[in-house]
Amino acid sequence: MNSETETPENVQELKHQNAHREKKPFVCEICGKVFTKKLDLKTHQRVHTGEKPFVCDTCGRAFSQKHHLQYHDRVHTGEKPFSCDICGKAFSQKYRLQSHQRVHTGEKPFVCDVCGKAFPRKNSLNTHQLVHTGEKPFTCDICGERFTYQFALTGHYQIHSEDKPFFCNICEKGFPNEYALTTHQRVHTGEKPFVCGTCGKAFKQEHYLKYHDRVHTGEKPFPCDMCGKAFSLKTGLKAHQRRAHTGEKPFVCDICGKSFAQSCGLKIHCSAHHTKQKPFVCDICTKGFPNKHSLITHQRVHTGEKPFLCDTCGKAFSLKRNLKHHKLVHTGEKPFSCDICGKSFSLKTNLQKHEKLHTGEKRFSCDICGKAFTYKTSLKEHHRVHH
Repeated sequence: MNSETETPENVQELKHQNAHREKKPFVCEICGKVFTKKLDLKTHQRVHTGEKPFVCDTCGRAFSQKHHLQYHDRVHTGEKPFSCDICGKAFSQKYRLQSHQRVHTGEKPFVCDVCGKAFPRKNSLNTHQLVHTGEKPFTCDICGERFTYQFALTGHYQIHSEDKPFFCNICEKGFPNEYALTTHQRVHTGEKPFVCGTCGKAFKQEHYLKYHDRVHTGEKPFPCDMCGKAFSLKTGLKAHQRRAHTGEKPFVCDICGKSFAQSCGLKIHCSAHHTKQKPFVCDICTKGFPNKHSLITHQRVHTGEKPFLCDTCGKAFSLKRNLKHHKLVHTGEKPFSCDICGKSFSLKTNLQKHEKLHTGEKRFSCDICGKAFTYKTSLKEHHRVHH
């Protein structure tokens, strides 16, 4: 009798060792790869045939292997059986949990052999390496132009033809190819098949996931050629250049004429000032807001959340702009100067208050005695005289 106690781990180890010792009599006649079981060979051959016999009865998507369908089913059921024992976040697949746990450990096992930069996920490394190789694997079959990403090729195809033979069966909008139609239909279904393996956030389009990955990797491939500041998105670089260097504001409100450096700034402005609709309602105090961003910002009043931390002194802020203003305390920077006396200020609002000393403007009047004041705080102090 064997003196060692057999455990499930021992049994698995023995099975694993036997896998190396076993003969592999089943050979793929296309690529020559060998397998120990006929079933494994049959499954492998679907790589060559393109056969996908396992079909989702909810959305019709097909898969070559049964377990891939089982993983996919969780998109519809919402099942997330794998939970992080540190923060409690749940995931539909085990490898996504393992990838997420690197957020806590800081582990970055995938290293670029060209520049040494490390990444928590292999697909982030693969995307990064295209910077060095210049590889463009996606080719336009009409003009031959090559692209690094599939989504860029898809957008390019629209240049060649106004023909849009692929129609959405819900809204009847036409598209030049099947990929563009499939992407569009997610607007109606709400499907978000591209999931971040680090934090679990899901996206409708693959390139949005690629952009999001840079939040975790810290990659900023778009540097400003004027000041050297780098950005994760090209749109962020362009917005920075308008805001900091050129002063260009190409997005103009057609109601009041106010202009903005970014399109999102114009959208927020229009919803806040030119519409009475406030569809985003706080579930705590029922206050309504014109856009989701304003609601999220407001909710921090109730939660006390302060996600913006000063990396110098650790002080936290609920708004990003308040953190930016605070940082000027450490840098001593005072970019706003009075053109009358030359006095400088760290904030534009402080300059505007100061300028009233020169103009003599007194906007705040007491409704009891009529006395006017330059500052609202002075009026409040005055009110104590009457009360």
